[in-house]
Amino acid sequence: MKEEKKEINAVVLDILPKGYPDDPRPMYRREPIVQAVGVEQFKLLELIPKTPNLDIGELVYIGGGERPKIERVKRRLRFDELTHSAVQELSFGIERIVKDREKEFVDFYNRSIPITPKLHMLHLLPGIGKKLMWEIIEEREKKQFESFADISQRIKTIPHPDRMILNRILEEIQDPNVKYHLFTSR
Repeated sequence: MKEEKKEINAVVLDILPKGYPDDPRPMYRREPIVQAVGVEQFKLLELIPKTPNLDIGELVYIGGGERPKIERVKRRLRFDELTHSAVQELSFGIERIVKDREKEFVDFYNRSIPITPKLHMLHLLPGIGKKLMWEIIEEREKKQFESFADISQRIKTIPHPDRMILNRILEEIQDPNVKYHLFTSR
């Protein structure tokens, strides 16, 4: 479970150069909006850009100090506040982040522990039941996993361990009633 901290970088999901179309303010008062997902805790964010030269899928710096392309972080968003195109891009953005941070997510498979006497962290990944959970635990006791390819090679019933992580992250973002947050903050 993650502790609350500020995001440093984000992946751009959608760019609205004239703000939201349903904004009641006159056109000259609207400001451009960028919807993005944070890299560390997968927070959905609304950003105000300095420059219109941003691309969807681009990694932007939003931490403290001088930000080259982002003026400020306006607020956090709920999943239902994302535009349609941002929802479409969300899985691609998260997939890129998971691939870039592969070592951390492989460590999740290596270091996951029971949450309660009857519930293990691995159970929270879509597609993992008791039998598969025990197979993962037995394999990691023999030798720690080194990569997603290593996991899928040693455990034949998991062809895409990165997609299991991706699906869990999407579930945590989309459902506000998820009890256990493994990868996201509330």
